[in-house]
Amino acid sequence: MTSTDVRKDAEDSGPSGYAAARLRLLTEGAQSGPPRRAALAELTDDWLTGLFAAGNEALKGVSLVAVGGYGRGELSPRSDLDLLLLHDGGDSGAVAALADRIWYPVWDLGLALDHSVRTPAEARKTAGEDLKVQLGLLDARHIAGDLGLTASLRTAVLADWRNQAPKRLPELQELCAERAERQGELQYLLEPDLKEARGGLRDATALRAVAASWLADAPREGLADARRRLLDVRDALHLTTGRATDRLALQEQDQVAAELGLLDADTLLRQVYEAARVVSYASDVTWREVGRVLRSRAVRPRLRAMLGGGAKPTAERSPLAEGVVEQDGEVVLARAARPERDPVLPLRAAAAAAQAGLPLSLHAVRRMATAVRPLPTPWPAEAREQLVTLLGSGQPTVDVWEALEAEGLITRLLPDWERVRCRPQRNAVHIWTVDRHLIETAVRASEFARRVSRPDLLLVSALLHDIGKGWPGDHSVAGEIIAKDVAARIGFDRADVAVLATLVRHHLLLIDTATRRDLEDPATVRSVAEAVGTTGTLELLHALTEADALATGPAAWSSWRAGLVTDLVKRVAAVLSGDAPEEPEAGAATAEQERLAIEAVATGGPVLALRAQTEPPSEDEPSGDPEPLGVELLIAVPDQPGVLPAVAGVLAMHRLTVRTAELRALDLPDGVEGSVLLLNWRVAAEYGSLPQAARLRADLVRALDGSLDIAGRLAEREAAYPRRRGVVAPAARVTVAPAASRHATVIEVRAHDAPGLLHRIGRALDEAKVRVRSMHVSTLGSNAVDAFYVTGAEGTPLPGDEATAVARKLEEMLRA
Repeated sequence: MTSTDVRKDAEDSGPSGYAAARLRLLTEGAQSGPPRRAALAELTDDWLTGLFAAGNEALKGVSLVAVGGYGRGELSPRSDLDLLLLHDGGDSGAVAALADRIWYPVWDLGLALDHSVRTPAEARKTAGEDLKVQLGLLDARHIAGDLGLTASLRTAVLADWRNQAPKRLPELQELCAERAERQGELQYLLEPDLKEARGGLRDATALRAVAASWLADAPREGLADARRRLLDVRDALHLTTGRATDRLALQEQDQVAAELGLLDADTLLRQVYEAARVVSYASDVTWREVGRVLRSRAVRPRLRAMLGGGAKPTAERSPLAEGVVEQDGEVVLARAARPERDPVLPLRAAAAAAQAGLPLSLHAVRRMATAVRPLPTPWPAEAREQLVTLLGSGQPTVDVWEALEAEGLITRLLPDWERVRCRPQRNAVHIWTVDRHLIETAVRASEFARRVSRPDLLLVSALLHDIGKGWPGDHSVAGEIIAKDVAARIGFDRADVAVLATLVRHHLLLIDTATRRDLEDPATVRSVAEAVGTTGTLELLHALTEADALATGPAAWSSWRAGLVTDLVKRVAAVLSGDAPEEPEAGAATAEQERLAIEAVATGGPVLALRAQTEPPSEDEPSGDPEPLGVELLIAVPDQPGVLPAVAGVLAMHRLTVRTAELRALDLPDGVEGSVLLLNWRVAAEYGSLPQAARLRADLVRALDGSLDIAGRLAEREAAYPRRRGVVAPAARVTVAPAASRHATVIEVRAHDAPGLLHRIGRALDEAKVRVRSMHVSTLGSNAVDAFYVTGAEGTPLPGDEATAVARKLEEMLRA
């Protein structure tokens, strides 16, 4: 039966005919989705028009208006009828009688009715006092009566809304935030409220209201489809339950899925989550734009006054990374950025945004999504480092990751992500979908970066530990296979790939063993030791276990569980422990290093050389150019106090980021007198090009002779930039490695990488009157993991108390 036939039956049979036609439309018709909602609204319009017209030929200046969802022509099976009887203030008795002739038949049929009788002035006054009324009137639609009366109200209400937008939109945003706080996020709830939860139908309606204000607009792509999907699910929920409910209860999900022709309840929830994610992301972007516009309007009059009404002020742009700047509180692409030539740009922009605690601009993400070419396999070193930096940025990682995911960039970077995206977890302990749980685990793991010697492996294992949940069978077994492939693809070497695979395969080992096995049984401890293999992997697994549990939900971790796991780790570490590593043996000096050392002795000053480091072309592009790893900086300088802080400070002044660094005393050839320190560092420009070697040398000479105030220059540069929220990194941790070397005391520093960090460490060690015999520095994402082999003035290891005091003083300086 067509909708035309249904309407004809309703017109022929009066109210009872409407009820029968409505029932047939909802149960027998082949239509569903938007066509059925529109047909039901049209059928209801015809019926109400008949009620309005009956015995009302002489009454003028009255109209019947649909508002809210009914005004939008979207009637779900159990939706309320939101009606306004609008009149010009004439015969009040006749208007009241007309209202009775309309309202009572609606009630008699058992339909929910939200009604009001007002003049245009009263409607506008009520809207000005009640935001919800105003939102409903924005969708006002004429049904019957005086069309001019309805049209004039619509025009006035829209004008009021646009004039009052600077005041009403913050009120609407607060209303949305309060509702989200009460109802939670639709995209993560196992029993979500399709209308009230964040990302639901109320938020979609709020976005329409923002667009109607002409102040800002929501991202349109995918939004209409997401809203339609949520409405379709609500229709099916109404039909299967026979009730006007918006809560998708667990016991009804299979029936709703069947009504929609879906495979099962998990498929249903995943579709709901995907739609909610689109609405939530659109809301975030839109409200951010509203805030930007309102701030701009508030500042503009003052700026105009300051500028004397002259030129329009331009937005300030502060550089964050190569091709990435901050503007108006967002991270955008620099004018010189070329996404089509820079495949690392999305990860670099994301890492910079997360580190600065700023959102990624929608325009920037979309431009990168359409222009950036795929990364080669394996990834270049910079891409891997930027991924680690992004994952290690704490809570800001979540919003930045979601921005990339909204435009499909995550699944392009990590194709295996598609199987866990928006995947529900039907477990009362879990509070997130699989994909969000993985990101939350990385956020938690970033808090433990100072506990492990390889924070990069910890963060990547956090991202991948449940990646196997998108496949049949034991997710740990499936995840191990996927983790090996992903880790190799993003550029880890074989040893690191093996560690990551072990962490994913055994990410539940510690918690399961600690809570279900007898820890006094040596066989229990030995089995864990055999599975883990090394103390380094055990250290990582301990941190991953805690991060995983904390990211699962409040019921997954407790002081009791933490105590059991810690006890197990201590027992396993005792089994795995062996002799501590000796100081690494330095390789023989190359011809170039010897040449630089001899020249340094001859000139009595520093000598340096810069050369690009590359790795072979990828397997995917064997004929391409080698991938740049950075620039190798070799420096030879006569041994003297202050070399480390001088070199590190000069590099920081020139905006060079230190990726790896080694310092050692070089044995000179026979016949050459003097002592030379050799520094072999890999550096990269924060943005822009590298400085010339001659300029670096000149500044280094001045730094060593004391004529260049490095600390002052760095402080001036930091003060010149506006303070950003940024990532709140875990506090620095400085320890003395026990018995790590017979020839020196080993001080280990784990800290958040920042410009000038190595300069500050070098100054602190100089002030402590210790000499750096050698050092081994690595930057893993945003984490610096450094080991300094130091001695006293006599060249011997520091006494225990003195070593502890130096480490404590260095830690206090880094935490200040």
